[in-house]
Amino acid sequence: MPPGATSKEKPGQQPSDPPNAGEPDDMIRREFLRILTVSGALAALPAEEAEALTAGVCRGTPADFARMNSHLWQVYQLARTKGSVYPVVREQLTTLNEALAGKRGNARPLLNAAADLFQLAGEVAFDANRYAEAAASYALAASISKDTGAYDLWACALVRHAYVDMSEHRYRQAAQMLGVAERLAGRGDKTLSTRHWVASVQAEAHAGLGDLQACERALGRAEEVRELTPDSANGGWLRFDGSRLAEERGARYARLGRLDLAEATLREALQHTALASGQSLRRRGAVLTDLAAIGVKRRDPEQAVSYGREAVELARASSSGYIARRLRDLCDEFGPLSRDHRVAELGAEIATLSTP
Repeated sequence: MPPGATSKEKPGQQPSDPPNAGEPDDMIRREFLRILTVSGALAALPAEEAEALTAGVCRGTPADFARMNSHLWQVYQLARTKGSVYPVVREQLTTLNEALAGKRGNARPLLNAAADLFQLAGEVAFDANRYAEAAASYALAASISKDTGAYDLWACALVRHAYVDMSEHRYRQAAQMLGVAERLAGRGDKTLSTRHWVASVQAEAHAGLGDLQACERALGRAEEVRELTPDSANGGWLRFDGSRLAEERGARYARLGRLDLAEATLREALQHTALASGQSLRRRGAVLTDLAAIGVKRRDPEQAVSYGREAVELARASSSGYIARRLRDLCDEFGPLSRDHRVAELGAEIATLSTP
């Protein structure tokens, strides 16, 4: 997403949002940029002077931060309420800043850990619909990755940036950013699934632009992930392993108006273990919303309401701004169907969901 992207943020926040979340995170980012400048000066000083200036500063090792980051990604993935991870992510960013302030010499491993962590901070903000904050975190992650030559990290930061664009229906801008991510992934580690994730998200952008052929080609490239080994995704900043292909293909078909094909694919996706009831609430909620949207396009109130109500329940259980926003978009498509009292009641339930 372009750095100047606008946000849909409005006064008031979800109950799960930490108070004044944006200001502290902006402060952390400014402090991080300050440390990058200071650390360059420290590296040029004699060892004894640098030690005196950084005495007492926390010095976590890069391996420590990598392990903690990996743990935080797992906690984020399993958390019913994504915002609950926010305080720990902030604390880890602060600790990482302190470690960088005391670092002399090769800071690349710590910087890579920072690029990883800023992507997670952006994910938490994105789930809460705090798009400006998410975009700032992704942009900083991309900048750090560029400086360290970490092409896969860099590409993933751009992919996440593109999701912000697509959430605001700016598919052309997203496609442009994903084109850059594709080139970066091509210079990365060929044993990782980075380029396949890029292709999967490119398919979403092409679907948003109404380009079926380009969408199909991108999905084909994404499905080549099955040829990689199981460790092609690290479970953290790169989690694409092919397990989401069915739900993503179904969502693309729905956007392109291939309703029968979309419904069959999405119903199949719901049977996967990862989307079983009680598992990933956000992913299941997104699939249910897509199935409800198919019902709306068919002018089938029963299908729209059945799937829509289950998605509403998941939005409440998870406090996910992402699901709530998807459901608000669903309401915008009701049209004449809103005259059906069941659909009107569903719309009223969706309106009670708290979104920024």
